[in-house]
Amino acid sequence: GCNLFVHKKASSAVLLLKWSHIIMLLDRQITLYLSYAIVIFMSYYIIHVFFFFYSTFDPRVRDALSVYTDDWLIIQRKYQRYSTSHTPHNSERQRERQRGLVKQTFELDEAAATDRQDDQDDAKRRSVSLDDTPRGSWASSIFDLKNSSPDALLPSVLERTAAEDMDRRNAEARLQGRHSDLLGLFPPPDEDEAVERCSVPEVPKEHCGQRIMVKCLSLKFEIEIEPIFGTLALYDVKEKKKISEDFHFDLNSDQMKGLLRLHTPHTAISTLARSAIFSITYPSADIFLVIKLEKVLQQGDIGESCEPYMVMKESDSSKHKEKLEKLRLQAETSCSRLGRYRMPFAWTAIHLVNIVSSVGGLDRSDPDSDSGKRKGHGTWNERKKKGFERLSVGEDMCNFATFRPATLTVTNFFKQEGDRLSDEDLYKFLADMRRPSSVLRRLRPVTAQLKIDISPAPDSPHYCLSPELLHVKPYPDLRVRPTKEVLEFPARYVYTPHTTYRNLLYIYPQSLNFSSRQGSVRNIAVKVQFMAGEDPSLSMPVIFGKSSCAEFFTEAYSPVIYHDKSPEFYEEVKMKIPADLTDNHHLLFTFYHISCQPKQNTPLETPVGYTWIPLMQHGRLRTGSFSLPVSVEKPPPSYSVLTPDVQLPGMKWVDNHKQVFNVEVTAASSVHTQDPHLDKFFTLCYVLEEYSFPFRLKDCIISEANVEGELKASMTGLRGALLDTCVRFLHQLLSKLILLIVHPPVIAGQIVNLGRAAFEAMSLLVNQIHKNLEGNQDQHGRNNLLASYIHYCFHLPTCPPLLPDPGGATPAYELPIQYATLSRATTRPSTLHLARSKSISNSNPDLASTPTSPDEEVQRIIGSKASDRGCNRMSAFVDSATFCSAPTRQIAKKLLHEELALQWVVSTSTVREAALQQAWFFFQLMTKSMSHHLFLSSRIDLPRRQRFPDRFVDDIAALVGAISADVAGRYHKDVELVERLNSSLAFFLNDLLSLMDRGFVFNLIRSYYKQIANKFHTAQNPSSLTALRMDFTRIVCSHEHYVTLNLPCSTLSPPASPSPSTSSTTSQGSAFSSMHQDQGVASMFELSVPFRQQHFLSGLLLTELSLILEPDGEGVFFLHKKAISAVHSLMCSHDADPRYTDPQVRTHIAQLYLPLIPIVMDTLPQGRQQADRVPEMASKFLGVVKKKTLKSPGIHLGGLRSSLSQTGRQCSSLSAECSRTLLVSFLWVLKNADAALLESWVSDLSVLQINRLLDLLHLSVSCFEYKGKKALERINSLTFKKSQDMKARLEEAILGTIGARQEMVRRCRGTSTGWRSPYGNENVRWRKNVTHWKQNTDRVDKTKAETEQESVVDGNLATEASLVVLDTLEIIVKTVLVSELKESVLGGVLRVLLHSMAGSQSALFLQHCFTTQRGLVFKFPEMLFEEDTELCADLCLRLLRHCSSSVGSVRSQASASLYLLMRQNFEIGNNFARVKMQVTMSLSSLVGTSQNFNEEHLRRSLKTILTYAEEDLELRDSPFPEQVQDLVFNLHMILTDTVKMKEHQQDPEMLIDLMYRIAKGYQNSPDLRLTWLQNMAGKHSERGNHAEAAHCLVHSAALVAEYLNMLEDCRYLPIGCVTFQHISSNVLEESAVSDDILSPEEEGICAGKYFSELGLVGLLEQAANSFHMASMYEAINEVYKILLPVHEANRDFKKLATVHGKLQDTFNKIYNQSSGWERMFGTYFRVGFYGCRFGDLDEQEFVYKEPSITKLAEISYRLEEFYAERFGDDVVEIIKDSNHVDKNKLDPNKAYLQITYVEPFFDTYELKERITYFDKNYNLRTFMYCTPFTLDGRAHGDLHEQYKRKSILTTSHAFPYIKTRINVIHKEEIILVPMEVAIEDMQKKTQELAFATHQEPADAKMLQMVLQGSVGTTVNQGPLEVAQVFLSDIPDDPKLYRHHNKLRLCFKDFTKRCEDALRKNKTLIGPDQKDYHKEMERNYNKLKESLGPLITRKIPQLYRTLPATGLQSATQSKRMELRNM
Repeated sequence: GCNLFVHKKASSAVLLLKWSHIIMLLDRQITLYLSYAIVIFMSYYIIHVFFFFYSTFDPRVRDALSVYTDDWLIIQRKYQRYSTSHTPHNSERQRERQRGLVKQTFELDEAAATDRQDDQDDAKRRSVSLDDTPRGSWASSIFDLKNSSPDALLPSVLERTAAEDMDRRNAEARLQGRHSDLLGLFPPPDEDEAVERCSVPEVPKEHCGQRIMVKCLSLKFEIEIEPIFGTLALYDVKEKKKISEDFHFDLNSDQMKGLLRLHTPHTAISTLARSAIFSITYPSADIFLVIKLEKVLQQGDIGESCEPYMVMKESDSSKHKEKLEKLRLQAETSCSRLGRYRMPFAWTAIHLVNIVSSVGGLDRSDPDSDSGKRKGHGTWNERKKKGFERLSVGEDMCNFATFRPATLTVTNFFKQEGDRLSDEDLYKFLADMRRPSSVLRRLRPVTAQLKIDISPAPDSPHYCLSPELLHVKPYPDLRVRPTKEVLEFPARYVYTPHTTYRNLLYIYPQSLNFSSRQGSVRNIAVKVQFMAGEDPSLSMPVIFGKSSCAEFFTEAYSPVIYHDKSPEFYEEVKMKIPADLTDNHHLLFTFYHISCQPKQNTPLETPVGYTWIPLMQHGRLRTGSFSLPVSVEKPPPSYSVLTPDVQLPGMKWVDNHKQVFNVEVTAASSVHTQDPHLDKFFTLCYVLEEYSFPFRLKDCIISEANVEGELKASMTGLRGALLDTCVRFLHQLLSKLILLIVHPPVIAGQIVNLGRAAFEAMSLLVNQIHKNLEGNQDQHGRNNLLASYIHYCFHLPTCPPLLPDPGGATPAYELPIQYATLSRATTRPSTLHLARSKSISNSNPDLASTPTSPDEEVQRIIGSKASDRGCNRMSAFVDSATFCSAPTRQIAKKLLHEELALQWVVSTSTVREAALQQAWFFFQLMTKSMSHHLFLSSRIDLPRRQRFPDRFVDDIAALVGAISADVAGRYHKDVELVERLNSSLAFFLNDLLSLMDRGFVFNLIRSYYKQIANKFHTAQNPSSLTALRMDFTRIVCSHEHYVTLNLPCSTLSPPASPSPSTSSTTSQGSAFSSMHQDQGVASMFELSVPFRQQHFLSGLLLTELSLILEPDGEGVFFLHKKAISAVHSLMCSHDADPRYTDPQVRTHIAQLYLPLIPIVMDTLPQGRQQADRVPEMASKFLGVVKKKTLKSPGIHLGGLRSSLSQTGRQCSSLSAECSRTLLVSFLWVLKNADAALLESWVSDLSVLQINRLLDLLHLSVSCFEYKGKKALERINSLTFKKSQDMKARLEEAILGTIGARQEMVRRCRGTSTGWRSPYGNENVRWRKNVTHWKQNTDRVDKTKAETEQESVVDGNLATEASLVVLDTLEIIVKTVLVSELKESVLGGVLRVLLHSMAGSQSALFLQHCFTTQRGLVFKFPEMLFEEDTELCADLCLRLLRHCSSSVGSVRSQASASLYLLMRQNFEIGNNFARVKMQVTMSLSSLVGTSQNFNEEHLRRSLKTILTYAEEDLELRDSPFPEQVQDLVFNLHMILTDTVKMKEHQQDPEMLIDLMYRIAKGYQNSPDLRLTWLQNMAGKHSERGNHAEAAHCLVHSAALVAEYLNMLEDCRYLPIGCVTFQHISSNVLEESAVSDDILSPEEEGICAGKYFSELGLVGLLEQAANSFHMASMYEAINEVYKILLPVHEANRDFKKLATVHGKLQDTFNKIYNQSSGWERMFGTYFRVGFYGCRFGDLDEQEFVYKEPSITKLAEISYRLEEFYAERFGDDVVEIIKDSNHVDKNKLDPNKAYLQITYVEPFFDTYELKERITYFDKNYNLRTFMYCTPFTLDGRAHGDLHEQYKRKSILTTSHAFPYIKTRINVIHKEEIILVPMEVAIEDMQKKTQELAFATHQEPADAKMLQMVLQGSVGTTVNQGPLEVAQVFLSDIPDDPKLYRHHNKLRLCFKDFTKRCEDALRKNKTLIGPDQKDYHKEMERNYNKLKESLGPLITRKIPQLYRTLPATGLQSATQSKRMELRNM
């Protein structure tokens, strides 16, 4: 039900009691606990004392006071805090719930923490030698293992237990220490989607801008002769406006103050203030702090007065001693005679932006600042960057809220100019000051030192006075000098309602023109007085004093300008307006001539003129600018009711009644509106309330006959009022309109119904405020000012507006008293009195006596109220007692909610539209009115159906129906309106669930659904309607009694109404008392009609979710998120709700969500064929949804499908975030649902459905897998980068012309640039599915502790999610035990179990997981040992991996599981060959692939298994222990390989070599060899060596083919390895060993999945893919040649089509890249190792294959760095040349590397076959490199002495191979003599020319470059010199004849190629290159001419018969030629 609290304001209101101790308690706000009787008595006393004064106030004052002093009424429902709309699940709350979590142990974190860097470093420095056989000896293995220690044995492992007992024990163990709150571990719901979120409106409070504090510290002049007074005020130059009132300060010494003691006998402490707090609402760079100085009036003008201050100094006192004494004497005389008058003296200004924006600012103690200029220190700049990086440049320069405090010393003042004192002149001066060449700076200054301190004002300054001089708390000591708050006059409108009583008047005399006035009128002073009547004694003490004087005065004087008949003024006179203002109150201005020089018979002041301003006219306060005539004589009697403009007879006026005096009057008042429209409305209301007819209003007489028409006209006229004024008086305005509705006036005995007019006025007013104040709204478009009014201020008028009768009877409503505080009077009177103006004062009989001063009473009422400036007016919840008088005349009373509903239903046109625009306002008004009414009338305990009359219920139904129709009908036209309307209606219905009959409210919801459904068939964009309906549903479901409303415990029999009304007093406990009866379990898991009728709201929500998960085209992402987030949010609220902590209650709540399980199952793809895709889906978080048979998703509830369709859905992926949230909701249901119910449901599922459930569990394990601390840190850094983009987007919203909410609305609608529609094809929101899961982005710069906590939470979530999956698996296994038909699902169960083992899991989960696994194997051993080999292999791999865990408890569990696996395998067949083989293969696979494998831990586990075997008494006499020992020792030997592999983890070549040798060692064990080949393939793929990976797979396929051939002779399968030799000649090494050594039929041999036809096909397809990635397309063809016969034999045409398609693609690529240069196959280097540090590698040579385009420097650097890290920087050296290495010359303590680039080498016969680029880069075994040398040891010499050595290397295998380095097995060297070297060079040059000439398309640049190198003048020396050296003479050695001849022929060919190239170049050049070409032709002719005689000479000996020796040399020469490239 509703619990209402009256919110008391935290301040005392009435201090009328005489008892001092009670007053003290009131001030200190201490609750006085008295008996009820005493409280009632005292309250009653206070009220009646208060009534006496309160009833005499002007009604305006009463209203202004009531706004401030009335109690607030806040409606709070008892359990409202549990609603998601009021207590959102944000990150902060989530963190609270996550405190105290137990940290789970994860191997992932343990391994990271215990990573021993030193051990790794040591390992790197160990010897890198490889034994020829990598395996240790059997004996040493046994010795090592026997000496190691085992882990702790599990006590129950060897016991034989019944399956039922085992299951029971396991289930009990799983339940211990579980986290009850699953969603508390998950990130909170996305706040963007929280449409139900209702923020509490801001407390109504006084407006406050950015506040700065200015402290005036000291003022010193060069000479001290007289008192000087200062004034501070703020001016905005741009707006040309004074933006604060004046602050007056006095810094004079006591001696100077003493001069004026005659004139100021009493000094109030409030006038001694030296510090002021200024408020700035609109910060700007144009604001100046203006300081004006005044002095006592003296003879002489301003210039004469300033002169001494400009020329004299105190330090020169000896020089000016006499003059100073004279000046002091004059000053003393002036002070005593003229002390009350002032004259202008000097002024200056501080540009505030210089203070705020200065970099760093000054220390407070820095005295050297000048005129606001400060030195920078830098700290401010840093803070500015952090705090204001999103603000524009203009704004961050003038933010006055945060800046570094500064102490300024102002030294230059400007002399005041007598003729330039107006504000206009000041603005010109200030604008000039900003210019660099200011005219002011050139003037001679008045030198002084004013020290002031400027700083941001503290939040709660001590000793502060308000502008009305009221004490602001805290004010500990009344004797301390106060600080004054200076009232702001904002530069622009400020839209804030009045919340304080303020009634101030400011008078600004501006100018006076007495130039035509006769007589002595030169030194003119204006005296201002506030007169209560015409008698001089009625001058009121309401004028605020300035500085060092009394607090209030009856008169104020303006400063005097010496000898000026037309002075300008700058004075500000501040007054407080009396509470009882009448027509007689007026301002009187008296003008005096002041006699500065004492003369005999001449008075000090002579009156020279009078004028006045009547303040009240027709009941309105007169303000504004006035130009007034001045009377020479005193005004006549009764002048005050007339204006001076009236020419009174017999009066003398200055200048013939011309307007010679200009004055401005402004008011800062919460009493007087100063708006004609508002004034008229309020006045008419007061007339009606007091029934004071007739009444004169301007020219109209208001009577009973016309009052109704006038009032309605005034309500209509409200739309013409200024918005600023309407907002300031908003509370009074709304309260008056509500009063007119609730208590319609009775005129002449007739009730005047003003409801419609008031409703219209209210609608239009509220709509106007909304439209004009768009920036001041919450996320639902609710204006904060209006929401604040409803939430706090609005309450039903508890008494009719009648006169009080203190002795009256019981009131109509009497609030029950619960407890009270004496902080203030507990009620307000309900009577309001009209102002006593002349026209009606005599006709009112109620004026028996008037209090002496109503002002005093107002002051007392608000005295301590104003002192509490804090925003919190909510210190105590109190139910107050109200005492009202008995009515004395007829009362008309209506209920507001009923009247609002009626008026809204019947409203039309603009009024209805305005009400629709702000529907939320009227809905909230109605709900608060209904609640208050129920409370006041005590109807809260009535049955809900009897609380409200039928007519009201009908109106509500009609209203909801009409608004639902508006939502459905206008959704595509007025999108923003419909969104607001939709959410407003939902909130209204949510509230009605607490107030009205719930069945009725459910029917309203049903009617809404029908309206929306009717539109679906014709909707252009149904997704937008779905989104609206989803938002509506979410808001309605956010009710705090959502669970109870759904009747979670009732049976599924449909009730009479949608939901029967339950009593509001039903406790939460009784709601869950009944257990669900035995019913059709299946219907509980379906969205059947009974389910939706019984669980109404839950049915709505889940139906929406189910419909939205359909792929209905556009907008799916947007809608997915909405629906899933709604379910998640509700579940979070259940978890966090203390009412639902009991597990039994949670079970009932979970029943409401059971259909969620099949809904989520339906989002997965159908069938077991999808099982293989589950890991992929998990990794990508893909959700797949199904298509349903419904034509339209918009069918209303009655027509929705009765059960989920079993047909398959189309695939449509969910985002990562949605998938994750949906899965966690699914797990929440599984966790909290009744296990027996789930078991019963699963038993009814088909095998297909169970398999889909298993897929879902598989996906859940992947989804919530623990990522580890490191991953979290990395994701946090990514989130930080991502947040930069969010900041940029946020900046647009903040700095844009519209508010942030509108920006979001615009984004959602897609109207913003770059954003698609939410109902379009794109996800509208910022894509949060970029990361694996949504991170908490509240703070991106997370501390280490926060990251640690995040990892703890993530670990607990992963553990709990996996345990829920485990619980569900156990339920599925139970159903299988009952029904043997479902044994086919067991494999799926074990796969999920294995998958959960494979991930990163906590030790706690693994403990339970292993017990479940052992139970499963125990119950169904045949599943592993007779059927699927794969499952056994996977299980062995998982168990072994955990046997090597660093966590001891995990190792213990894994060892036990592995031992029991062996034992059960043995018990089935007296042998455990299958497990033995699988374990050995698994270990090999683990060793080869795992990065962080720890052999020490595995050794302990092996020892544990051995210990189990030794202690197993039952099998001690069988061969089992011995077999276990053999297996364990074999595994231990594999471990020794691991040690070496770990050593070389960082050396990829060495690692692959080692793996290669291990694989070679398993030549007799095909399964293990295959495992190691695949390990190698994996390693190669990781490093991008795809060619090598492909060859590993080809070798694997060849191995499989070899053994398949041994099993059976199949014509379409390959005949062993021979078939593969076209792919690689290396593959023949996979030939099988002879049959007598190994038989494939043996148990456990060739048992892996690859030793099958399918496995062979898979390996070949993988090989083809790897070849494709390596761009070796030609090899793909060879692979498919083996594969195609298999597919042809199987008639698999689909695969044949695929293969031929791939072949076509491959051949196209070969054709398009025929030149080969597009493909880079690799670069080769010879690497030689020298030095004993390399161990077995010493003096070994290898050819390394490196990635294409690897430079020599790169491989040199890599190897040098690697070995330097291993051996030390100073140990490794690179041999720079490629000459022979003499080991004797090397340092034995160093390691040497010789690295040479080599190229493939082919003999001439080979080149005939190696035609293509691929041929020349495939199957390579021979490589060559050249070394230039001379006979004397130099590398290079002259042409005739340059030799070359060609080294030809042959490797043991052909490249590419299964490793990237192959050792060199043969080396051959060929020496070329200098002439042969020359021949090679010329041949090379000739080839370059030929290539450039015949290149297609022709490349002119390349051709010219080659030509230039051949015939250019600069290189003629090259070819020509070669010819001259070797062809000039015939060689002496006959062996060189043929070389000579060959070189000659080379030159012939060379000249011909040059000629061809020139000819080609001629065709390519343009006109600009003709000269260049001619030059080249000339060079060519010169070259040809020089070469001519040399190349034509022949050697005659070549044409004779050669001797035998010659023949031998010719043969040798021939062989050498063949060796040439």
